[in-house]
Amino acid sequence: MGLAIINAVDHYEDLEIGSVWVRDPDTAGELSTPSGALISSNLEHVVEQADVIVDFSLPAATASVVRAVRQAGKPMVCGVSGLDDAQMAALDEAATSIPLVYDRNMSQGIAVLQDLVQRAARSLGDEFAIEIHETHHIHKKDAPSGTALKLGEAVLRAKDAGNDDAIRYESERRGEVPGDHDVIFSSPTERLSLRHSVTTRQVFAEGALRAARWVISQPPGLYGMHDVLFDDAAD
Repeated sequence: MGLAIINAVDHYEDLEIGSVWVRDPDTAGELSTPSGALISSNLEHVVEQADVIVDFSLPAATASVVRAVRQAGKPMVCGVSGLDDAQMAALDEAATSIPLVYDRNMSQGIAVLQDLVQRAARSLGDEFAIEIHETHHIHKKDAPSGTALKLGEAVLRAKDAGNDDAIRYESERRGEVPGDHDVIFSSPTERLSLRHSVTTRQVFAEGALRAARWVISQPPGLYGMHDVLFDDAAD
């Protein structure tokens, strides 16, 4: 995702890469960006060069990134998936002093789908069974996907339910599919399907850059892509 974001920034006149962090000092000397931005293994120096930090590293690195960003008092966008409870707690704590957008899926379309799913779940009766189907590439290890669980959470919020026993998840791994998600509401007499399909991982980079533009003017707090999109719509 780091490379996708670097390439995406190149298409926007109002954005530029200030610097890029890599954990391996040897790798830093072997890489370059189209803009010639600094590539460094010195995390604190990289953070200081930026107006907003975008983190798509790995769960093992997220604690270090959050700590450096919070110390510098910079806004942050984090799209790292697979964070455990302690790592999520670190994000919550950081958001008390900096504006921070965290989302397991930075797609703008998924944020809209989440809103539609919540409205449908709130409106339809208990006679509607709910299924969430997701398909990803064969390299993806977690199942159900974080996005599928996020959509399930939208259902639970709408129904004010504490667990997702009433939701049936189905996961498929094949080929190089970037990500397909279907939420299906079925009753004995009708069926409603809401679907989102990704054709390229570039959508996640585009969503992250929209979030970066948005978060830089926000007060401290923990936000998601839903806030990014629907706050813009309210404006």
